[in-house]
Amino acid sequence: MRPVLKLLGNELIEKIIAEAREVMCKLGIEIHNELVLSMLADHGARIDKDTCYAYFTEAIIDKALATVPHSFKLFDVLGNQTHDFQGNNVYFTPGSTSLNILDSRGEIRKATTADYVRYAKLVSVLPNLASQSTALISTDVHDEISDSYRLYLSLLYGEKPVVTGAFTIESFEVMKDMQLAVRGSEAALRAKPLTVFSACPTAPLKWSDVTSQNLVDCSRWSIPVEFISMPLSGFMAPVTLVGSLIQQTAETLSGVVISQLVNPGHAILYGGSPAVFDIRFATTPMGAVETMMIDCGNSEIGKYLGMPTQSYIAFSDAKQLDAQAGLESGIGAIMAALSGINSISGPGMLDFESCLSLEKLVVDNEICGMAYRLLRGIEPREDFPSIPLFEELRSKKHLLIAAHTRRHLREEITFPGPVIDRANRDRWIDDGKQSLMERATKEVNRLVATHKPSRLPETTKQELMHLMQREARRYGTETLPAREECVAAG
Repeated sequence: MRPVLKLLGNELIEKIIAEAREVMCKLGIEIHNELVLSMLADHGARIDKDTCYAYFTEAIIDKALATVPHSFKLFDVLGNQTHDFQGNNVYFTPGSTSLNILDSRGEIRKATTADYVRYAKLVSVLPNLASQSTALISTDVHDEISDSYRLYLSLLYGEKPVVTGAFTIESFEVMKDMQLAVRGSEAALRAKPLTVFSACPTAPLKWSDVTSQNLVDCSRWSIPVEFISMPLSGFMAPVTLVGSLIQQTAETLSGVVISQLVNPGHAILYGGSPAVFDIRFATTPMGAVETMMIDCGNSEIGKYLGMPTQSYIAFSDAKQLDAQAGLESGIGAIMAALSGINSISGPGMLDFESCLSLEKLVVDNEICGMAYRLLRGIEPREDFPSIPLFEELRSKKHLLIAAHTRRHLREEITFPGPVIDRANRDRWIDDGKQSLMERATKEVNRLVATHKPSRLPETTKQELMHLMQREARRYGTETLPAREECVAAG
């Protein structure tokens, strides 16, 4: 019996969806992209060119819901399947697009190429993270290539699929070309998608030119997208959780319609990154339980509509690796897993989604492992009849080396890595009274040292380097930052 968390009844879900559809049809969605507005008009939507509002129709929405896939698969750089987004399958990925990094000295600073390389190496060896994300923005390259540069480094150093996104319309082209270089052909990329791109409407009820065009481009190339609607309860969305869910449903459904009109059957994740608004500090706490409740409720709505789901959850607003970081990340990961959110984005993140910590990433990897163990639930393993086992226990006074113990120990009990302290006090003292940050720093260094080079062919690596260098030259950069090791013959 798998444990589950449900916050919404079907009747409430149906009311939320009905209200969201009415918002789309009567109030409209603001879309600043002429191509998208023209496409919607061709399918019967009323367009107000002065305000850029598109008034959807029930027929357009129903048509999109009829073609959107109920699941899809994701593959690593070598073409091996890693994800099957269906049912209540759960996969964790690090949070994305962090402006800063919390380094091992406890300082929050801007990230560099060297930081990103260490991050990519670390993620590649963390077993409970199924994919990479472009988690950091390197500040030692031109702003105009900061999005494609992240993908470039991820593909060079890691083999896991990548959750990413483009900051501009122009950069999509090189990011698409990088994926073609890895796969070898357009047909191969369509057959075995390598990335998921974020497509972000703007609260309230709006799509910018860039984000809507990114969505169109991904749809044309069959590159899966995750919809990241970001209502802020009490500020840029109704203060009630239901009201925020109505807005989030309208924004996400509008994206679903656009993707399916461009390419019926285009793979999507029904997702988001909501937050409540803390009026005391004018902040958007991602670690608030109400934020997590909106995340889980939104996933329930997506599943009710028959789509795989995503959410930004399981991270903290703390500024250091402390108790707050643990409690917020742990509660979020468990709630998300019990809700069956298919793609859970958040491990490693601090400070309102703006800071990544490699040390927190190794701690969160353990949290994800605990969540996976919880999802397996409790089941009998040669426990009936029980009399023989208890006879052995009474006879030998313990079951440490019993055949039953040896057969089922690893299935039943999760043993975390050294970042989690389970030693007694005397041993903790003998080991130097290490703090969590000290243990995590040591573990990061150990794991990064175990990283093995990507098994991508050297010709593919060279092609990726050529694409990135050509893109950098477009913006006046002749030389990319040095990486800590050479790729191929470089």
